Formats: sequence, C-alpha cells, structure tokens
Amino acid sequence: MADETISPLRRLPMLSGGRGRLRFLFGVVVAVFAVLVAVQALPVTYALGGLAAIALAALYAADRSAENAAVPAVASPVQAQEHLLAALIASMPDAAIVLGREGRVLAFNQAARGIAPALALGAPASLALRVPEVVEAIRAAVADNEPRSAEFSQRVPVDRWFTAHVRPIEQAGLLLVFHDLTPLHRVEEMRVDFVANASHELRTPLASLSGFIDTLQGPAREDANARERFLAIMKTQASRMARLIDDLLSLSRIELVEHVHPDTPVDLGPVVRQVIDGLQTLAQDRNVEIVLKPPAEPAIVPGNRDELVRVFENLVENALKYGADGKRVEIGFAAATAADGTGEVMVAVRDHGPGIAAEHIPRLTERFYRVDVTRSRAEGGTGLGLALVKHILNRHRGRLVIESETGKGATFTARLPLVHRPAAAA
Repeated sequence: MADETISPLRRLPMLSGGRGRLRFLFGVVVAVFAVLVAVQALPVTYALGGLAAIALAALYAADRSAENAAVPAVASPVQAQEHLLAALIASMPDAAIVLGREGRVLAFNQAARGIAPALALGAPASLALRVPEVVEAIRAAVADNEPRSAEFSQRVPVDRWFTAHVRPIEQAGLLLVFHDLTPLHRVEEMRVDFVANASHELRTPLASLSGFIDTLQGPAREDANARERFLAIMKTQASRMARLIDDLLSLSRIELVEHVHPDTPVDLGPVVRQVIDGLQTLAQDRNVEIVLKPPAEPAIVPGNRDELVRVFENLVENALKYGADGKRVEIGFAAATAADGTGEVMVAVRDHGPGIAAEHIPRLTERFYRVDVTRSRAEGGTGLGLALVKHILNRHRGRLVIESETGKGATFTARLPLVHRPAAAA
C-alpha cells in the first residue's frame, strides 16, 4: 500500500532526481507539522525538534544517495523517505491529502476516505472533493501560494462539520488537512439548549412569584384569605426554584470531577436504608409501600457516600412519584459480573406504575428531558434528576440500566463495581 501511495511522486517532472524528491518530501513534512501546530494537535517545541531530526536525516540520506548512486540497492534512501511520508500521512489523527500542483492526488490517509470515499491516487481531487468551499480554497492557494482555510459541513450519513486547512508545499504541491469540528458544534448545541431550558425552567416560577407579589401589594393587600393562599403558592414556587438551582450546582460539581474516581469504601446497604427512611413520609402521602430486599452480605463499593445517597434518593423518589399507581416500590440487591470479569452489585428500584414507552428510554438521562412535562412540573421535578444519577454513576465507574414497558412499570438499576478484595493467603 505504501508503494502505491507514493508512486505518483516519481512520475512528476519537477521532482526528478533524488534531491528533488527529498525537497518535496521535506516540504510536505514541514506543512504537516505546521498544520498540526495550527490546530493545537502538537506542541511547538515537539514540532521544531521533529523537523530538526528529519532535516538531519534528509541530509544524511542525500549524501548517502550521492555516494552510492552507482551501487544498486533494494531500497534507496529516497524510497525510505517516501515510505516515511506515507507512514506520516497515515498516522495523522486528522484526514490528510497531498496534492500535486495540477490538483491530482499524490497521497492520503484512511481518515480522508471518510470525508471523500471516491479518493484515488493520480485522480483529480475535484472529482472526490465535491465541496465548493474546499475546491475554491485549493484554487486560491495555488494562485497566490498562500495558506487557505475553509469551513464546511456534511449532512450524510450524519451531520458533521470540518475546517479544511490548505497549505502550499514549496515547488511541489499542496497539503490538505481536515480538522473535525463536530464535537465543538455538539458542545455548542448542548450549551445553547441547556441555557434555553434552564432559563425557561427558572422563568416560570419567577413569573408566578412576581405576579403574586404584585397582587399582594395591590388588590389583595387587605385580603387575609387571599394572602394566605398566595403565600403558600409562592413558597411552593420558591422551593421549586431552589431545587432547580441545587440540581444545577450539583450537576456542575459532578461534571468537574467526573474523571476523578472516589475510592472510599461505602456499604450500599445502610445507604439505601437511609434513603428509604428519609422518604417514608412521601411514601405514606402517596399510599405506596416500599419493600426492601437487603443484600445477603455487605455490598461495599468504592465511592462517595453523599453522592451515592443522592443517586438512590432520585431513583426511589421518582418511583414514588411516577409509579404511585402501582402502590408498591421494590428495591433489591443482586450480585453480577462485569464484562471484564470483575464483581459488581446491582441495586434495582422497581415500580408498578404506568411504565415508560420505549422511544423515551434512551433520552431519560438527558438534561431537562421529560416524558410528561405537565406531570413532572406538578410533581416538583426539575428534569435534572436522572442526568445527575448518570454522571454520579459514571464518576463511580458504574452505569444506569433502564427497563420498562408501557403498563408494566419500570425498573432503574444502578450497577456499581465492588471493592476488590485480595484473595486470602493459603
């Protein structure tokens, strides 16, 4: 594959001779390093050091080539340099294409095929790169020998965004590097959605509070009955805002340290019992019985106790609120084995309520996603509970599994790794 990739270089008249090919190859390498530095994929000091080493190797190869010109060899130093270029292009994390001055493809890596599947060595790049912005950037770079950049998007098979960096190679051709901007666009979309949803969720109770304050200061100033009723509603709306802000802050804190895995041993049995005790009042108000099947032996996991309490508070509270029709919530422990063979504990929270339609399940852990917006707000939900559960479990190297069928209730299972216990000495 390497010989096929580089072979068009040897047919270029402008590159006849070993030194000409070496100059071309060194120009490509310089352009590659320059683009990597530009997109912040390589530190400047590493780039300078790499260029210095390659320059010394190129000079050495040129001298050896001149000395041994009359001696036949299986692989010349120039061929070795060409193979090095092929390997360099192939190892680049971003899609990369090398073009000759006439616009024909001289080399490319596998990542480039994901953007232009029709790429072929020796063929005009315009046949494969059917992106007007990139074609125009190539023409401009050839015309004035200056670097160009162009942003474009692809809608098939999925939405993706790229920046194409076009960099001329002195007396040789062009290097195209495509930097994938899709993750940045996804993050920006998430940020915009998050701000919009958070603003909407805060605006609703805030508008309610403002309206009741105006009423109490005006028409209901002397109405004691209205004042008591309105103050109760205002307290409910203020509590809703406080819960939302608390969940937002908790989610932000968890995301900041999600990559740091806690290692303090925590027994999940007492954690779940504490949660059940704290929610007994809510269970009695909803006329729901909480049935606990405790673990046969201590279920000790590495974790943060307060965060794990928050996980099971959210899961049990959701079961009590949205599965109250079933009059029963069951919590059970079970041992399991992870894919890597390590031990896990599964804590399942099952309700016997109306269940959840299959199309909603994959999105339940998204911020502010609700199956029934009206009911969720009536229950005081913020739309962040399951997102918080997911991120806490990720921080604890665990995961959340959701199973449900319409009319058959729902089961939310937290799977967490057990503390590794060394084998007893023989």
